[in-house]
Amino acid sequence: MKKTHDVKTVVLRKKIEEEDARDIIEQKKTIPFKSLLSRPKKEDVHLHSLKLYYECILMVSGKYVADYFRKATHSISVDSNIQEIILGDGVFPIRSKSGFKRAFTGKRGKNKIDLKLEEHVFVEEEDELTFDHHGRDIEFPFKINSKTIENYPKRLLEKNESNIKKPELTYDAALEKLQSHLKKPLEADVRDLSEEFVLRDITELYVPIFEARLIGPKKKVGIIRIDAVRKKIL
Repeated sequence: MKKTHDVKTVVLRKKIEEEDARDIIEQKKTIPFKSLLSRPKKEDVHLHSLKLYYECILMVSGKYVADYFRKATHSISVDSNIQEIILGDGVFPIRSKSGFKRAFTGKRGKNKIDLKLEEHVFVEEEDELTFDHHGRDIEFPFKINSKTIENYPKRLLEKNESNIKKPELTYDAALEKLQSHLKKPLEADVRDLSEEFVLRDITELYVPIFEARLIGPKKKVGIIRIDAVRKKIL
């Protein structure tokens, strides 16, 4: 049976319009065609098409909790005249010293006792991961508040359905990456392990991107992409 997830949809508001994007492209249109030795003239490059896409950033957040017992050794220092200690039903002798250490510390040096015991461990790790349209892990570069997001995101996406770039990474794959990120490797000697992954949010956040297709010398094709939120070339 296929898993279903409750997914939030957010669309960022663009801060530039198509006319502004055309102006930026006009200034930068030779960039895709330049090389170390040459750069074409602006008149040799023309804009073939300009489209506004809504490109998805996938965000997943959650918490990993675990409870288990692990074997451990804790060392304590005791006086030099102590040979062993008794703890409950256990008898713990002092740690044997090397000849050099005995000669160096003499009779007044502290003795060490290794206590082999179990620790009851509680783990709680919480975080969020962000993936770009292609499923690559990225740092989230945007601010999200009432001023930066569209009021009717699903309506806007439906209106621009043909220009939507959905995430290439599945929800389940993103959650597996988050779990691997949160769950640190356990020790070898562990018993009574109880663990749980708690999903907090899955968010599809759509970024408006102007994508220009340019034709340069020898009919070479170049692409310029403009982040319409940050007003910068990607």
